[in-house]
Amino acid sequence: MSTQKQFKKGEVIFKQGDLGNSFFKIIEGSVEVIVNYGEDDERSLTILNPGEFFGEMAAIESYPRSTTIVAKEDVSTEEISSDELETFFAENPDMIYAIMKHLGVRIKELSAEYDILAGVLKEVRAAQDKKSDSIFSKIKKYIDYYSSGKNNIEKPSAEALREASAGLKDQKAAAIETYDKGTIIFKEGETGKCMYIVYGGVVGIYSNFGSDRQNKLTDLYPVSFFGEMGMIADEPRSATAVSEEDGTYVEIVRPEGLEQLFKDTPVKVEMILKHLSYRLRKLTYDYLSACKEINDLYNS
Repeated sequence: MSTQKQFKKGEVIFKQGDLGNSFFKIIEGSVEVIVNYGEDDERSLTILNPGEFFGEMAAIESYPRSTTIVAKEDVSTEEISSDELETFFAENPDMIYAIMKHLGVRIKELSAEYDILAGVLKEVRAAQDKKSDSIFSKIKKYIDYYSSGKNNIEKPSAEALREASAGLKDQKAAAIETYDKGTIIFKEGETGKCMYIVYGGVVGIYSNFGSDRQNKLTDLYPVSFFGEMGMIADEPRSATAVSEEDGTYVEIVRPEGLEQLFKDTPVKVEMILKHLSYRLRKLTYDYLSACKEINDLYNS
């Protein structure tokens, strides 16, 4: 069962680096997300409001807290421990999709910012005078971001994903589709309201499929996920998925089927959440690494 908890304005709910095994949903009030709280390079990242979650990555993956959370005003929350996660979802099935969507929005926002950062980094690499005012005005926020997160640049391990994937291999799939070699499962630019789990064969992921700029990004084997951002972030497909072998078969997962999926095979929902959490942590690591390179280039 979840626990109702209240915090006074200015109270620290948890600190960066703490080991956590629970997450929170805000009922009333708001909280501030801060890195390096109480230090000279303290920085506020965002404000979270009623209906939003925080601390979910620690509960999903038993990962140390990456930020400090401070009550911006008197706050009422619902705390859910990792041990209670299955019971919480059973009693609140709508929260499965809500948390997936919350993680998806964060991935989408950081991905967009990372694309901008990649362009700036390319410009900095090419600049002869890296300390010009025009360059500094573009890179200052990335230098500040690296400085604020310099103690939190450890590359995430995929061990939890491997363990969770192993648990899926013997699970029975529900909505199955089988494809011949060369079948396009979905196209880049299309809108999609479902995601897929590969159970047999190989799925190739391509950019600019069918053009002279075609590029294979990766091959996906059992048990892999793809198409999740189209389902949870309401964004067009970023690549084309193609069956690379006859008899490739996948399970189709839709938002409206998540409740039944959880009832039948909760390990699948756990795996999807861990997949999203890992993707966000990996993206954060890549973003911070790029900020570090900008910082090092500018100060060299």
